[in-house]
Order: sequence, then C-alpha cells, then structure tokens
Amino acid sequence: MRKHLLTILLVAIIAAGATTVNAQNCGCEQGLCCSRWGYCGTGDDYCGTGCQQGPCNPPPTLNNVSVADTVTPQFFNRILDVAEANCEGKNFYSRSAFLEAIGSYPRFGRIGSVDDSRREIAAFFGHVTHETGHFCYIEEINGATRDYCDETNTQYPCSPNKGYYGRGPIQLSWNFNYGPAGENIGFDGLNSPEIVATDPIISFKTAIWFWVNFVQPVTNQGFGATIRAINGMECDGGNPATVQRRIEYYTDYCNQLGVEPGPNLTC
Repeated sequence: MRKHLLTILLVAIIAAGATTVNAQNCGCEQGLCCSRWGYCGTGDDYCGTGCQQGPCNPPPTLNNVSVADTVTPQFFNRILDVAEANCEGKNFYSRSAFLEAIGSYPRFGRIGSVDDSRREIAAFFGHVTHETGHFCYIEEINGATRDYCDETNTQYPCSPNKGYYGRGPIQLSWNFNYGPAGENIGFDGLNSPEIVATDPIISFKTAIWFWVNFVQPVTNQGFGATIRAINGMECDGGNPATVQRRIEYYTDYCNQLGVEPGPNLTC
C-alpha cells in the first residue's frame, strides 16, 4: 500500500538528467555532485540530502532541541496504549528502540526553530500512527500478496522469493528502498528484508532513514507535503479519508507538544 511515489519520481528525474552513471562510485567531473543514487549532476537533487561526493550542500545547522525530552514516555505510550493487547506491535515498538535508532540520525527533529522541531516530530508520529494503527502492525496487511519489485532497478535488484512489502513504523516498501536503507543502516535489505519486522531498532532506523532523506526536506512546505512524500497516491482526491486521518493525528500531536500545526495541512 505504501508506494512512496516521491522515491520513484526522484529516481526517474535523476536518471533522466544524469551526466555520468556509476552506482558505487560516481567519479563525477569537477563541479558535479554524486547523488545518493550514484548519479552526477547539480542542484538539490544531486547536491542535497545524501550527496556522496563533490560540492555537496553544507549540512543544516542543528538546534538544541532534545528529541528524547520532546518524545516523553507519556507521549509515546499514549500512542501505544491505543493498540489492542493482542497487537503484534505491542511488544515490538518501544520508546527505547526509537531513541536508540535516532542516535544514528542527529538531524531528525533538530532543524530550524524549536517550533519547527516540534512540528516535525508531530508529523513523524502522525504518519507512524496511521501507518501502524497506533503501533499495532509491524507488517503491511496482506503485504505478502503484493508485488513491490521494481525489476527495472538494476542497482538494487530483487532477490528471488523475497518480499519488499511494507514493514516497520513507516512501512518501508520496494526494493529500491530496502537496498539503500540496508546499506546505510548495516543490514542486507535485499536478501533479508524480513529483519525490518524482527529487529525493532533496525525497524525504527528504516523509518527514520526514509524520513530524513525523503520527508524532512519538505517539512517546511507544510504537513500536506509530507503526506505526498510518504504516500502520494492518497493525494489529489486519491483517498481523502486517509489524508484526513493523518491530519487529525498530526494536529492532535501538535496540540500535545504545544505548537501550532501551521499552514498547508492537506496535499
């Protein structure tokens, strides 16, 4: 269900405008950036988040917000407590696993003003609440029956008999997400995608990896842009009911964190 169309579009855009292609080592000409996908070019798609080599954009200045102090046990458990006692995620997702996971991503929740950070954290948990049903689901419902293999992606080819359906807090999907997520985190995303549903720390890391790479860059455009980044198929009338649920979770968490939700709530 989680198509992550932003990722597909970004790959297509970069592939169409690539100057040099080399998946592991760009070897770009002087003045060009090697993007996270291994293509050479200029502009934010190449020199922004995930840039590997060349004149990459300088990293943003981090603020002094403590994510741990913001995501209190009360905040986290208020989400988890809604899940039924028999939910598989009840004994899988935990605040401690989340906090350990964000240790690898210091940019999470720490860009811009204090209010910006609070809105980002509220947005993350708003999406996670929707994707997992208040931390009830670890894997996508009926996900094993769906084909999430992009056979045209030769950099991250699908492994036989492996399913790249939604797993984890943001329901990571597709081989072109499992592959680079595994490279960044340190697991074999293509040959062992199931670890995202068995290791809670890795599970949270995949969600935060996806977030800082594909969602965080658009948080300044409003919550609606984050919906499009996570599941663009819901936007533009595709599924207004699920869009509204995401907005309701987000605004509730903004209220809990004492911050205005801001403009552009819908996509």
